[in-house]
Amino acid sequence: MARKRRKATVHGWIALDKPLGLSSNAALSRLKRLFDCPKAGHAGTLDPLATGMLPVAFGEATKTVPFIVDTRKTYRFEAVWGARTSTDDLEGEIVAASDKRPALPQIDAVLPAFTGTIRQVPPQYSAIKIGGERAYALARGGEDVEIPEREVDVFSLRRVGGDALEERTLFECDCGKGTYIRALARDIGEALGCHAHVGMLRRLRVGPFLETDMVTLEEIEAAADDGPDELARLVKPLDSALTDMPCVNVSLDDAATIARGQPVLLRGRDAPVIHGNVCVMCEGRAIAIGEGNGGLIHPRRVFQY
Repeated sequence: MARKRRKATVHGWIALDKPLGLSSNAALSRLKRLFDCPKAGHAGTLDPLATGMLPVAFGEATKTVPFIVDTRKTYRFEAVWGARTSTDDLEGEIVAASDKRPALPQIDAVLPAFTGTIRQVPPQYSAIKIGGERAYALARGGEDVEIPEREVDVFSLRRVGGDALEERTLFECDCGKGTYIRALARDIGEALGCHAHVGMLRRLRVGPFLETDMVTLEEIEAAADDGPDELARLVKPLDSALTDMPCVNVSLDDAATIARGQPVLLRGRDAPVIHGNVCVMCEGRAIAIGEGNGGLIHPRRVFQY
């Protein structure tokens, strides 16, 4: 006899401050156990050596993950000068070295070349698929991985620390989907003629989730010890992931229609005209992501909770 699948009882988001040394999947597994929620997913992997923002969705909020993955992200990172590594971070072996250390004016002078829409070759040790295989799996198997160059968007890049001719310099970067900070540090080092790799890497923002929203594993574990009500206070509502969308409120009758997967027509002289994605609300709760076509709203993702 098949086991009955346990239903998720938590529907919302945690902006986890992922600790150093823990993989994103391991962090996700720990949160699933703490919240006793089998249905969960994260929006954007962080390497074990990276810390910071890992948005985790529970229950019906997992349906909003695709709308978060492609949003802007902010990182703080250190470029370590004088060595390029096989992984473009501290984990890899040194493959090129230099005694040169850049002066601050030299660093500042090259940053505009790495701002805007730029071309970037992702690190060999990355999750990009090459011929159906992950690049990192091929690289670990000893293959020389050729990853095509691609365009990414860097909205801002600035130096936020460092003295002249130091071993490392701190930066902050606001960027779009698919930007590899490890590749950015590597390429800045090449432009300066001194080689570089990433030391510290911390993600501060993913879309609507900000640094001030983050909670640590220790805080979550302490809340779990105090009971489910304390845990629930840490969970951000499902629609916190959808703040970049327009929002419409519908009646209970229209909400029932949307719950059946059927479109509704927004009526009334003041009814909004919407084109594209829209968050549909009823009595203060998100019930669906719809697609607006004038006054008609077609449900794309219906939340059942």
